[in-house]
Amino acid sequence: MSETQTLDKVRALVTPIVGDLQLDLYDLEFRGGTLRVVLDTPVGSAAGVDLDTIALATRLIGREFDHHDPVPGHYTLEVTSPGLERTLRTPAHFQRELGKVVALRLRDTTNADRRVQGVLSAADEQAATISPEDGSEARTVKYDQIDRARTVFTWGPSPKPGGKKAKTGSPTTSPAINKEQAR
Repeated sequence: MSETQTLDKVRALVTPIVGDLQLDLYDLEFRGGTLRVVLDTPVGSAAGVDLDTIALATRLIGREFDHHDPVPGHYTLEVTSPGLERTLRTPAHFQRELGKVVALRLRDTTNADRRVQGVLSAADEQAATISPEDGSEARTVKYDQIDRARTVFTWGPSPKPGGKKAKTGSPTTSPAINKEQAR
């Protein structure tokens, strides 16, 4: 059985379970003896996938695999979420992340043009458009030109409404209160 056939069989078994848990099947990958099932919340959800949900999904998927044995030979089942900085491999992944900062590494280009980072402003079935944060001209890149792509999570506090902007990536500290103020 080919890897594509195996993943199709796995997808057919996993999709109803994921739907019952009100999640989306973000990605499937079978590499090096590990079958990775990546689950995410539906687009527009406020929260991500928690550990209890991952544990439940792992038990349900494992039980289904015990009954139907979709993967020949030995393998390790890994059920996970895509994380904060998620890999983008399919047009659906790109379409799901519109408006977010992404980083791309391109194939077969010079070193100067190899990396692209900016806001994902458009995505269709053939290409994605990245608008650099420095205001330079947007760049449309076909998916077959992309070697690797991921979202970029910016660490740091959110700016307070109407207040000064906090520096991105810097730790936040609360103001010191001396003993006199505490009394």
